[in-house]
Amino acid sequence: MEKRRSGEGVLILYATETGNALDAAERLSREAEKRGCPVRISSLDDFDASSLPSEKYVIFVVSTTGQGDTPIPMKAFWTFLLQRSLGRQWLDNTHYAVFGLGDSGYQKYNFVAKKLDKRLADLGGTEIIERGLGDDQHPSGYEGALDPWMSSLWTMLYNENPKLFPKGVDISISDIKTLDQPKVDITYLDPYEMYKQSLPEIDLKLLEKEIVRSRSSLIGRKSSDKSKPDSFLKMVKNEPISREGCGKDVRHFEFEALSSTIEYEVGDVLEILPGQSPEAIDAFIKRCNLNPESYIIVNPRNKDARLENGLATSNVPVNLKRFVELTMDVSSASPRRYFFEVMSFFASAEHEKERLQYFASPEGRDDLYQYNQKERRTVLEVLEDFPSVDMPFEWLVQLTPPLKTRAFSISSSLMVHPNQVHLTVSIVSWTTPFKRKRSGLCSSWLASLHPHQRVCIPAWFHKGSLPAPEPSLPLILIGPGTGCAPFRGFVEERALKESTLTPTSPILFFFGCRNEDNDFLYKDFWVSHSQNGGVLSQEKGGGFYVAFSRDQPQKVYVQHKMREQSVKVWDLLSRGAVVYVAGSSNNMPSDVLAAFEDIVASEGGVSKEAAARWLRMLEKGGKYHVEAWA
Repeated sequence: MEKRRSGEGVLILYATETGNALDAAERLSREAEKRGCPVRISSLDDFDASSLPSEKYVIFVVSTTGQGDTPIPMKAFWTFLLQRSLGRQWLDNTHYAVFGLGDSGYQKYNFVAKKLDKRLADLGGTEIIERGLGDDQHPSGYEGALDPWMSSLWTMLYNENPKLFPKGVDISISDIKTLDQPKVDITYLDPYEMYKQSLPEIDLKLLEKEIVRSRSSLIGRKSSDKSKPDSFLKMVKNEPISREGCGKDVRHFEFEALSSTIEYEVGDVLEILPGQSPEAIDAFIKRCNLNPESYIIVNPRNKDARLENGLATSNVPVNLKRFVELTMDVSSASPRRYFFEVMSFFASAEHEKERLQYFASPEGRDDLYQYNQKERRTVLEVLEDFPSVDMPFEWLVQLTPPLKTRAFSISSSLMVHPNQVHLTVSIVSWTTPFKRKRSGLCSSWLASLHPHQRVCIPAWFHKGSLPAPEPSLPLILIGPGTGCAPFRGFVEERALKESTLTPTSPILFFFGCRNEDNDFLYKDFWVSHSQNGGVLSQEKGGGFYVAFSRDQPQKVYVQHKMREQSVKVWDLLSRGAVVYVAGSSNNMPSDVLAAFEDIVASEGGVSKEAAARWLRMLEKGGKYHVEAWA
């Protein structure tokens, strides 16, 4: 296949961490191809930024992560764009469009898309269409903004260069008579010819190989991605730390390494590959008429795509059932919109075909969102709702959301607990609009495990948003609910250093929960360190303050306790304290920042604007860190 020259047609560049930006980029690519437009698609970390001026039409699809953070695949590209040597005419010949994915519940909503749009314009690029901003809070998710933006984009491009769209711009799903080949090629092997070993206990090396073989086959995963676990863990403690029946189930988990010695610092993050329900896996395999004993080899169908994505050809077989278990989220994730479109081609019942085509159309977008995402229907449930659909396994492998690792803040210090790692996890459960009970895949799976049970948990360690603090720096910690998790490790480690006569600075910690009797997580631990000259004690210059939001008629949160202790907060800030904020991403981070602005303004005797600027400088200087999650 001849590779298309740089600058020809439309180039789509994306940066994603959760997969949504990739999904949106692939949708744009499919819609362009339906209109006959030559299109290329690439992750930003695979793209040579210096070649951007040679591209005439470029569409960027970028997500915003955390508190306005740039997604990892975009970091090198963004650093390149910030070079002063790039002049104002650098992109004079480039027409661009930017679509962002974000959540208006966060303070820096779609911050990455906004700053990228501005920088491209500063470098001389010509905007094809005003940037589009997808919002997770919209009733239809990010597609609520993507659909109308994409429609306008094609019109603007067509007006600019009609030759780009030889089939025109108005194409509906009913006009599509054929389906492209799936991106996946699967070779089936005779299970009876495969060498199969039966082991009395789990062989960690065999398990590691299965994980690497299966997960490195995921389409879009580059060979540089980490499919090999850093360690295998076993659970040694599963302890509820909230009162039973209070409406919350928060657990303290402790794990030990089964394989290599674990390494991490306080503030780091542990990622776990969760187990799926065996019943769900069996039901999926049965529904799709698959042979669980089969061995398969999975490769991208397009050899050029293998090279462009850094994927090496794999000839290593893997058991089909293990492949599904380790890579395909059939039991918790909702399928994407394209899944329904492809299903419509394989539905033999006319009423099912029509409903699927409606779901895949712009007119059916809101109804699909209510049926699918709002109800968090799984791939298995959707397939069971459309029994006439006989979808080839190649398409299922391509379109089923990949089984993702789940990330948790580590709540222990390796210095205090050698070869152990602890987590503080809220067991997630909720009721859908149609009163269906749902639960978080990973948290529920962890809660179901028994300590010392021989279950090998694949785990990866990496840096989060909270760097390990220097002992010499004062700390101001704000961690309501399970946001206290990383700070348990901070306090443990500083207490250990204090016991070895290493000089340490004070810690001021603001914790919040609903009720003192119900969800005062790690109460004895915090109290013990706040007394008798402990690292959280007032004698040491710090303190421990708790906001019980529901124990009195008027709600009290951590920001209220901060304002009560404004003199102490300002004193530590003046002495160079580092601020760490962890917890829910809803309103907490912005409310805490507002409290800091009030404290700096009142105690420092400056205006609110000057206080806000001072705090921004604190953040830029690496002394204000936020780790928030939905």
